[in-house]
Amino acid sequence: MSFADLLGLLLTLLVMLLGFAGTILPGLPGTPLIFIAALGHRLWFGNQSTAWWVVIVLGLLAVLSTAMDFLATTYGAKRLGASWRGMVGAVLGAMLGLFVFPPFGLIVLPLVGAALGELIGGQEWKAAGKAGVGASLGVLAGTLGRVGCGLAMLTLWMFNLLWRWLNTPVAG
Repeated sequence: MSFADLLGLLLTLLVMLLGFAGTILPGLPGTPLIFIAALGHRLWFGNQSTAWWVVIVLGLLAVLSTAMDFLATTYGAKRLGASWRGMVGAVLGAMLGLFVFPPFGLIVLPLVGAALGELIGGQEWKAAGKAGVGASLGVLAGTLGRVGCGLAMLTLWMFNLLWRWLNTPVAG
């Protein structure tokens, strides 16, 4: 392995790890970043990288992760009566929760944010609290889905890359 190969691998892994961090941290494009790193590695290194089918599967997982995150958050909030104010409050609470009492802030502050959003919108305490619980459960389910997809993406990429490297004949 040349220095350029090692540097390319390390940069790809760094971007992928940032992407994996983005599956937990709001504001970072988690699974799309993992996909972009894998695609870049494939385009740069060609047949010394993972197979094209792996890159395609990673792209599909990135799309699935994004859709699942949106649907889980929306479903959890709507199921227990949250309006758009509650959903915005939950997202803002999750962002704030990242910096205040992590990881507990990521669980508690979306609930508080959604409830406050509903209270500002004129809901009663009980309805606002119920909407807050729904939004929090949706945010939590979406986060778990993103983390699962990100982990699957990293695992698939690494195993395929190692498999291809170990089964490539050495030029001699």
